[in-house]
Amino acid sequence: MSTIFNIFQDILDLGPAVMLPVIMLILGLIFRMKFGDALKTGLLVGIGFQGLTLAIDLLMDSINPAIEYYADIGEGFTTVDVGWAAVGAASWGVPFSAIAVLLIVGANILLVVTGLTKVINVDLWNFIHFLIPGALAYALFDSFWIGLLVTVGLAIITLFVSEKAAPYWQEYFGVEGTTVSTLSFLTFAWPVGILGNKIIDKIPGLRDLDLNMEKIEEKIGFFADPAVIGLIIGSLIGIITRQDWQTVLTMGTGIAAALVLLPRMVSIMMEGLSSISDAAKDFMGRFTKDGETLVGMDIALGVGDRASNTTYLLLIPISIGLAFIIPGMSYLPVGLLTNIIYMVPLIAMASKGNLLRTFIIGLVFTTIVMIGADIFAPEATEMMKSSGIEVNGLVTDSFWGTNLPNIIISLLSRLLGFS
Repeated sequence: MSTIFNIFQDILDLGPAVMLPVIMLILGLIFRMKFGDALKTGLLVGIGFQGLTLAIDLLMDSINPAIEYYADIGEGFTTVDVGWAAVGAASWGVPFSAIAVLLIVGANILLVVTGLTKVINVDLWNFIHFLIPGALAYALFDSFWIGLLVTVGLAIITLFVSEKAAPYWQEYFGVEGTTVSTLSFLTFAWPVGILGNKIIDKIPGLRDLDLNMEKIEEKIGFFADPAVIGLIIGSLIGIITRQDWQTVLTMGTGIAAALVLLPRMVSIMMEGLSSISDAAKDFMGRFTKDGETLVGMDIALGVGDRASNTTYLLLIPISIGLAFIIPGMSYLPVGLLTNIIYMVPLIAMASKGNLLRTFIIGLVFTTIVMIGADIFAPEATEMMKSSGIEVNGLVTDSFWGTNLPNIIISLLSRLLGFS
């Protein structure tokens, strides 16, 4: 089994830029596309995703001076925010990870073939959204089988929830033939967005304010352009964090470039995905009632949205301020700053692009995430230790605020006296 795990891990280590073209090529051939067409489709999806990753990296690099500034002032906090990448890597260290992956892939194929779901989840690198809760359950309940059941069960649940989200995802982001299959944001950020909008709909005055990005652009002209927004907000963040003038300008222009590049990269991905979607629809007609097949994709496909990105930039300095305002906070959410960009798109989708609503609900959700990550730091620490990671003191991550299964498992453990 360790050999299977190592092989699968080696494949995953290639990253989505390599894996996506391979997966799409295989799917294209299964869906009876010509080899050349399937190869081109895979390459376009891979190139688009790689471009998307580079644009996100540019955004993060541009924000990094502010993150480092906040990290330096957070020395008084006793819990360390280790970041989602460290927690995700640790989750692969549990003994059932290889078995879980094989079962997840097999279950997905079976459910599609039997017509029980339309979703083919190709978002393999985000299996950590299932593995982390599974690893947490394994650590807290000391049970191999509970951990495995949680992991595979969540993967299956995600298929059905992502199918429900597909019409809204496609309508708002314009990504036909796809759906979002990133568990954490799909099962928590999106419901919070829906609930938040229902509450706002009951508030006179506020419910009538529609700050749609297109309408804002009509009112203030070029100041609503993504490049200008990036330059202004990026420069302001640099000034707030006391950067020198060269860094301020670098942050502003870097963020401006990222905001312009993100939607362009998404469009390249969609050029490839539209081809695979058409081929899948023709082929899968025998299995699904309407012949529709949905390709489950990373939440990153939605980060090109203007309302989401503007909200993200506004929430960066505010989230740090919350660490000093929320009573009893024991950690500075430095790692969270790189995750907020993925938390916002489904809130924007629920808000139909209304910037004001997206910001208000995004602020509430960020607060919830910070409190969850703080409260469940002992459980996060236990999960890291059980995965073979040596940690000193308490550690945490936004997964204990964004991932609803993590919250539920941690609460159950406390209620049942396991932690």
